[in-house]
Amino acid sequence: MKTAVLVCLALACIGLPLMAQQTSPSTEQMIEQLRVPRTRSLRNLTVEATPEPKRSLSLLVQFDFNSARVRPESLPVLASLANAVMSEELRTARFSIEGHTDAKGSADQNLKLSVQRAQSVKAALVGHGVDGESLITSGKGSTELANHEKPFASENRRVRIVNLE
Repeated sequence: MKTAVLVCLALACIGLPLMAQQTSPSTEQMIEQLRVPRTRSLRNLTVEATPEPKRSLSLLVQFDFNSARVRPESLPVLASLANAVMSEELRTARFSIEGHTDAKGSADQNLKLSVQRAQSVKAALVGHGVDGESLITSGKGSTELANHEKPFASENRRVRIVNLE
């Protein structure tokens, strides 16, 4: 069964595998996934801080073949992501947009394409009103596959949003 937009949530903060979904997550689900949990302070108690894993969301954003042009069917999920990033809960956070590719093509080509795709996602978010200063982009190429057993699988072609707070 084909769907217009396939979206995957990566629950990287707790180490769960990438999970395919038939529909796009809602803006509220994106906020929940990207929000850094707040902890209560306890008076007169000293707790050694341990580094928290970064909160992240992986989206299968569709692009034209061998291109950084976002396909029209992926625009609604990017609009929802923009709404999430501009929400009251996340508006002061900074985010990294990581582009990922599958293992088809050379490492250099994949790295270049993943950078361009991350920049295209940033441009789409800025076009929806997100402050570009809160977004940084990077490309990972095929170095961090979501599905190591199937390096050419579509779930490897994704964009990962990481809350840098």
